[in-house]
Amino acid sequence: MTRPVPPKAEKRPKRIIQFNHERVDDYAWMKDENWQAVLRDPAAIRPDIKAHLEAENAYTKAMLAGTDGLQDQLFAEMRGRIKEDDASVPAPDGAFEYYWRFEPGAQHRIRARRPRGGGAETVLLDEDALSKGKAYFHVAGTEHSPDHALFAYAVDEQGSEVYRVFVKDLATGAVLPEPVESATGAFTFSPCSKWLFWIWRDDNGRPAKVFRRPARGGTGEDVLVYDEPDDGFFLSVGRVSSDAYITIGAGDHETSEVRLIPAADPTAEPRVVEPRTPGLRYAVEEWDGRLLIHTNADGAIDFKVMQAPADAPGRAHWREWIPARAGRFIVGVGVARDWCVQLVRENALNRILVTARETGAEHAIAFDEEAYALGLGGGYEYDTTTLRFVYESPTTPRQWFDYDMASGERTLRKTQSVPSGHDPSAYVTHRLSATATDGADVPITVLMRAGTPLDGSAPMLLYGYGAYGIPMDAHFSTQALSLVDRGWIWATAHVRGGSEKGWGWFLDGRGPKKPNTFSDFIACAEHLTGAGYSRAGRIVAYGGSAGGMLMGAIANMRPDLWAGVIGAVPFVDVLNTISDASLPLTPPEWPEWGNPVEDAAAYDLIAGYSPYDNISAKAYPAVLATGGLSDPRVTYWEPAKWVAKLREATTGEAPILLKINMEAGHGGASGRFEYLKEIALDYAFAIWAVERGWERAA
Repeated sequence: MTRPVPPKAEKRPKRIIQFNHERVDDYAWMKDENWQAVLRDPAAIRPDIKAHLEAENAYTKAMLAGTDGLQDQLFAEMRGRIKEDDASVPAPDGAFEYYWRFEPGAQHRIRARRPRGGGAETVLLDEDALSKGKAYFHVAGTEHSPDHALFAYAVDEQGSEVYRVFVKDLATGAVLPEPVESATGAFTFSPCSKWLFWIWRDDNGRPAKVFRRPARGGTGEDVLVYDEPDDGFFLSVGRVSSDAYITIGAGDHETSEVRLIPAADPTAEPRVVEPRTPGLRYAVEEWDGRLLIHTNADGAIDFKVMQAPADAPGRAHWREWIPARAGRFIVGVGVARDWCVQLVRENALNRILVTARETGAEHAIAFDEEAYALGLGGGYEYDTTTLRFVYESPTTPRQWFDYDMASGERTLRKTQSVPSGHDPSAYVTHRLSATATDGADVPITVLMRAGTPLDGSAPMLLYGYGAYGIPMDAHFSTQALSLVDRGWIWATAHVRGGSEKGWGWFLDGRGPKKPNTFSDFIACAEHLTGAGYSRAGRIVAYGGSAGGMLMGAIANMRPDLWAGVIGAVPFVDVLNTISDASLPLTPPEWPEWGNPVEDAAAYDLIAGYSPYDNISAKAYPAVLATGGLSDPRVTYWEPAKWVAKLREATTGEAPILLKINMEAGHGGASGRFEYLKEIALDYAFAIWAVERGWERAA
């Protein structure tokens, strides 16, 4: 059978000089000069770029045509593990309890409420009905007003993360006129329910200003509350748990600043808690008349909790309440009227610590599995003794518990249903440890069917991320079972750049230490092959976004290890992107990666690992790169350029494939079933890459 011919991207050399270094980018033309317009309207893409992307999609479809049946089977399996009429555990608030649910076959949620304890349902938002006829539809956030009279929701219909915020009158059922335009999707009502605070998104995709409008008002009544002067700082808005203050947060990846607006005077000027200081991170709660400040101040790498008077919140008045302890990362702090709750992480496992206000007594919530995920489940009420948390592991479906903080009693409220059936005893999970090049112990979580031979014969999917301090928890995945049930081993490498082993684990994988992320992943692959879990040439590496950068780096560094590499919305054109201050995320990213515009050392470092800039003549494994045309985070041209350059450079026969979703952004397809088709494509590619070999290494 004749192999399809891949598109050959035209070369249009662009000469770039930085710090007296010259580089030539043959594929810079793939970046539409009107990319801002494309984010808002994907149909605005330049015709020559559109034609190239469509040719790439057609080539990928032709190359993977033999997997069409497998993709359909994988999709059917994954859909079969999803409860069609699923619903959340209701969250009580005052006279009501709020929840979401799905109708059978629906792609999107119905959000609803009913009287507390039972009664007739009121539909607040039927997302599935609103999505009809739209290629993309995503609701970013919803919130009811504290007086339960209004319901607000943010909608994105392009995948570009440019939202409109609507407000619905729950007494009449009418959506109020003049929605918020050009918003980030973040908003909050004032505690008095009279005002809506929202964040404006500028033309470069940055949250730049906070506005206030009457909750029932329109665009003519928006008032600027805060204008962020630093392009590198992103904004957030919310309320403290006690509803004593509205909060405006500003920050990048290493520095933060919080402003408070008193609930008693929601039109007052915001007051800074502590002015921004480079490297100082903090978050604020109000509890028992004082502020609790979760911070890394004074060298507390794994954070501590300070307290300060509400009328004198500055750092000069901070006093230590919960001290820092090396190796115990305080992930976050929440409060109820009589309880303070900490989520802490030690040795890549979470615990919940509960402290009583009156006595100061502390107790822990933890579990005994070798690897698991434990998180707080949220809630609306402040005056409560009930804490909701969620537990899961690679073998255990998600479980929602209500925990009485006074008595210590746990009540299981819901267990994730797997309609096609799931027997946890048929699977095993192990927590392993690889030795990094500098001697660090890198955790690995492994999921496989019981009895899988450890003789190197099993194919493996090795997943990694390693950025922004985001941990890859040992969660339950119904999708992963489709590979594991076929004899695959699913492994997650908890590489540096995440926070699995504390905030220091993150710091050791960012900026000048970013190469640790890549070498850690390779060390995990070598440890797993050495222990018989798989072998070189039978491993598919998988990562997305910043994890896609990891995929690009390890493909350059050790192409011999992988049967295939999947880069989902991969951040691979690092040097060009981090040098372009006009792009949505570039200025906020400089603390994470370095600033190659102003810092020659940062330029040299990034130039040394940027996947696109380090492609060279070698036999690359099979590669599948995916992207979204309206993605503001990792723009479509990054995977497109990467594929074009890889295909030109590779000396092997393994195919280099690109799949661009022409109607979606960073998160891929919207809808709980539709996105499974994208996962099915990834998995089918992985199986295909291992089976073909490429073709048994010729």
